[in-house]
Amino acid sequence: LMTVCTYSCDKCGYETFQEVRQTQYLPLQNCTSEKCVKNRTGGRLQALTRGSRFLRFQEIKVQEMHDQVPTGDIPRSVTVHLFEDLTRTCVPGDHGVISGVFLAKPYTGFRALRAGLIADTYLEAMHVHQLKKQYAQLTADANSERDNVIANELTELSVDPHVYERLAASISPEIFGHEDVKKALLLLLVGAPTKATEDGMTIRGDINICLMGDPGVAKSQLLRFIHKIAPRSQYTTGKGSSGVGLTSSVTRDPITEEMILEGGALVLADNGICCIDEFDKMEDSDRTAI
Repeated sequence: LMTVCTYSCDKCGYETFQEVRQTQYLPLQNCTSEKCVKNRTGGRLQALTRGSRFLRFQEIKVQEMHDQVPTGDIPRSVTVHLFEDLTRTCVPGDHGVISGVFLAKPYTGFRALRAGLIADTYLEAMHVHQLKKQYAQLTADANSERDNVIANELTELSVDPHVYERLAASISPEIFGHEDVKKALLLLLVGAPTKATEDGMTIRGDINICLMGDPGVAKSQLLRFIHKIAPRSQYTTGKGSSGVGLTSSVTRDPITEEMILEGGALVLADNGICCIDEFDKMEDSDRTAI
C-alpha cells in the first residue's frame, strides 16, 4: 500500500512528493518547480517506485464460527485491514481472535451521492491471536507448571497397555458404545506419515471416513466433536452445498479488481479435517467434484 508517491520531472529533474491517504488517488501531471514555471518548459512528472514509500497491507474477511451462530441465522462477516507485521499472520481456514478499531469507510464519487449517509465498515487490526495451532506448533514450556503436568500425564499414558481404548473412549464420552467408530475417528485425528515407495509412488498417511447409519445414532454429534477438537477443521453440510462452494470459485478482488480464486471448505481445511454432514443430500455432480 503506497503512502508517499515520488515524482521526477523529465525536464529539470525536480522531485515532487505526494502523500496518499486513500486506496485511490489522482497522480500529479505537471511539474511545479520554479525552473519549469519560469521557463515554461511544461515538464511532465514521472512516478518513481524506488523513491516512494510503501506499507505492507493485507485485507482479509473474517466470519463467525458456526457454533456461535444462532440456529437459523446466517454467519456475520467483517472486513479486516492488516498492516506491517500483522500481514500474513493468518491464512484462510484459521480460527482466531482479532482486536482493533472499528472504522467507517465513506463512499467516493457518484456512489457517495446515491448512498447518502450509508458507508462501508471495516476493522483496522491491532492484534491477531490464533486459537488453534498445527501439531508442529504445539511446543511445551519447561518453566510452565501446567505444561509439566501435561507432559507427566502423557508419559504415564504412553506406557499404558490400554492407551488405544482410553483415547478412543475420550471421543464424545457422552455417547455410549460405538467403540469401533471412535477408534476409527481416533486414527483419523492422529494420522500417519506419508510414505514414498521405491518406484516413486506416494502413499498418503491420512484416511477418509464415511459414517453411515440409521437416523438418531449420533453421527452428527461425533462429527461436531471431531470439528471441535481438531487443530484445523471446517464444518459444512452437504444439503445446499455445491461443488464450487466445497472446492474453489473465481471472484474479483475488491481492491485490485483482478480475478482471484476463493477457496471453499476443502481448501480451507487444508492440512486439517473437513467435516461434511448430510453427504447423501448432495447432488451427484457436486459429489464427484470432491
